[in-house]
Amino acid sequence: MIKEFILERKSWILLFILQQILILLISYLDPTIPFSSLLYIVFLSFIVFAIFLTVRYFKEIKFYKSLQDWDNSLDLASIDTANTPFTKLVVTHLTNQTEQLKETASQNQLALDQEKDELLSWIHEVKTPLTAMHLMIERLEPGTLKSQLLYEWLRIHLLLDQQLHQKRSAFIENDLYVEMVDLKQLVFKEIKALQSWCIQKGIGFDIKLEIKEVLSDGKWLAFIVRQLLTNAIKYSDSSDILIRSYSKNDRTILEIVDYGRGINQQDLPRIFDKGFTSTTNHLDHSSTGMGLYLTKKVAKPLLIDINVQSQLNKGTKVTLKFPKKNEFDNMMSM
Repeated sequence: MIKEFILERKSWILLFILQQILILLISYLDPTIPFSSLLYIVFLSFIVFAIFLTVRYFKEIKFYKSLQDWDNSLDLASIDTANTPFTKLVVTHLTNQTEQLKETASQNQLALDQEKDELLSWIHEVKTPLTAMHLMIERLEPGTLKSQLLYEWLRIHLLLDQQLHQKRSAFIENDLYVEMVDLKQLVFKEIKALQSWCIQKGIGFDIKLEIKEVLSDGKWLAFIVRQLLTNAIKYSDSSDILIRSYSKNDRTILEIVDYGRGINQQDLPRIFDKGFTSTTNHLDHSSTGMGLYLTKKVAKPLLIDINVQSQLNKGTKVTLKFPKKNEFDNMMSM
């Protein structure tokens, strides 16, 4: 901060230098004033001025250095004590603005919490008529109308489910319950929930589960599988989806492979970005760009690694790599 200190006081430094030059100039023009004596005085003045600047630098730098290192966490304890009128003025204004920001942040947080609670309450309220609607649709005679209504019902159900988990994902660490999860039961349950959609699109499943249990949170793992299956079904037609599990390097691997539309190579690095849909099919209004984003977000606290491989018009393979047991033990002990 030496450069900043000198630039801040450059006008005072220039004034001092000009004064010394003026004194020497007067001595040079006036023979009655001894030039050598004044030159010696000017030299001493420069030394005294340099010492003065050095002392002031080390005295003032502590406050400005603490201000520079302040992490903007709304905690002013790390800022050094103000000793001059100007630094006291700075601290006063910072304190006032910090208190206002704290109050505003607190009000905003309360508003967000209230909005989240209201939305969650609304979602649960909507589920009741949605369940009743599903029972009414089931009573209809089999046919095109029933399959179309089931498909639209399923879309609404999946969107509500996604919104519910999106709001809950912010507090997922408080909601984790790690246990041995029956992978076969979980996969078949999610497939059954999507059965009407699969029938409509002519999609079947090839299931090969060598590993039938994994250590994870059943509820959040079901959400991840649901999102991946939804994507696979959405972008496939009249083909099978391969679901298989196996062990590799003491870790359980779950793969979901479809042979649908696939993903452009230039899009692969961005598929987990919030709101990203596609550059190839940009007019696809059925995509929200939230499914894979939430999947990645939920997978992180579960210590699940997600890898996506895809070729355009050939299909997509999503690989879930589950953690070792000791990795979960280490996480739970922290």
